[in-house]
Amino acid sequence: MTILCDPNPTATDVHFAPDGPLLYADTLQDVARLLADDPAELLVVIGPNVSSGEALRFTEALRPVRPAAGVVLIRSQLDVTVLTEALRAGVREVVPYGDQSSLAAACRRSLDVSRDLLARAMPEPAAASGRDGRIVTVFAAKGGCGKTTLAINLAVSLAKDGRRVCLVDLDLAFGDVAISVQVNPARTIIDAVRMAGHVDTTGAASLLTRYRPGLDLLLAPVTPGDAEKIPPPLVRELLTVLRGMYDHVVVDTPAQFSEHVLIAMDASAHHVLLTTPDVPALKNLRVTLDTFDMLSYPADIRSIVLNRSDAKVGLTTEDVTRVVRGPIAVHVPSSREVPVSINKGTPIVLDNPAHPVSQAIARFARERLQAGTPSASTPTAGGRRVVGRRGR
Repeated sequence: MTILCDPNPTATDVHFAPDGPLLYADTLQDVARLLADDPAELLVVIGPNVSSGEALRFTEALRPVRPAAGVVLIRSQLDVTVLTEALRAGVREVVPYGDQSSLAAACRRSLDVSRDLLARAMPEPAAASGRDGRIVTVFAAKGGCGKTTLAINLAVSLAKDGRRVCLVDLDLAFGDVAISVQVNPARTIIDAVRMAGHVDTTGAASLLTRYRPGLDLLLAPVTPGDAEKIPPPLVRELLTVLRGMYDHVVVDTPAQFSEHVLIAMDASAHHVLLTTPDVPALKNLRVTLDTFDMLSYPADIRSIVLNRSDAKVGLTTEDVTRVVRGPIAVHVPSSREVPVSINKGTPIVLDNPAHPVSQAIARFARERLQAGTPSASTPTAGGRRVVGRRGR
């Protein structure tokens, strides 16, 4: 069933019912009552006789409480300003008055999106049985180590093995996941701000971008300044919901210990720490490890990944091991094919699965992240001291 809101529905001249019969409402207050009476309703069409201001305010208020419900807006006049404001408010589609075929197509697309959101929000059998997914946070304290590339390829590798995976771009100011895989960041984590305090699976699903079967993306904001609008508790809330929806949640991070990053570390079942064989990167890794020890993060859930491990730069594997004071979990070799895959927008584990880089990453994902060891089954926050840090 579809709700049509227009004080003069005859003038709107809607002669179709995309999902059963139409319910007519004179005002948006009537629409709100109809939605409250039917939690399964997924589509609201707002006619041209409702002012744009009212329609946009209604849509903004609807998004956090009914994220699966879509709004299609009919306007007598379309311009860039109307389209921009409507999409920013969360309107799914804007169609010109009188174009019945465009309206029907827009409603079908909106319903498809709503059903997809609801399907993705349904708990998997594992989640229903009380088993949470694992959060894996990828971190490097120095930029340029290949952290985002590793996070993307790890997520793809996990999804290729039949698991449901979500990749979260937590580099809120300069996230590169969207551009690295060439997807349109139409929805990002900034859209969760209105849901803060009451994020559920349907709300979380409405924020995601489907990349490939089994792999969804929660993308970083694209507008300057939006990173500052995301409160750290919202990250904790989102990760809690996502781990109930997915087998693995892979978190890509910025090269800094921000409060958002520390929350992800707290929630993680595994820390993947990336370095390269150069002195600044190794120094920053040593500082990271010492910081983790100070915060009482368990050492047995850390994996050190040495990227560009075969680079002839005057440092040996033994030199790296001495700095790390522990084993290297995986050596990822250098290859020009990696930047080529990035520029193509296709992760190398998909573009060339037989490549040594792909093999190293896939083996690491299979042996260390899917192993199901007891130390990787629970978040770190339960086993470390947090006294003193939250009061900074």
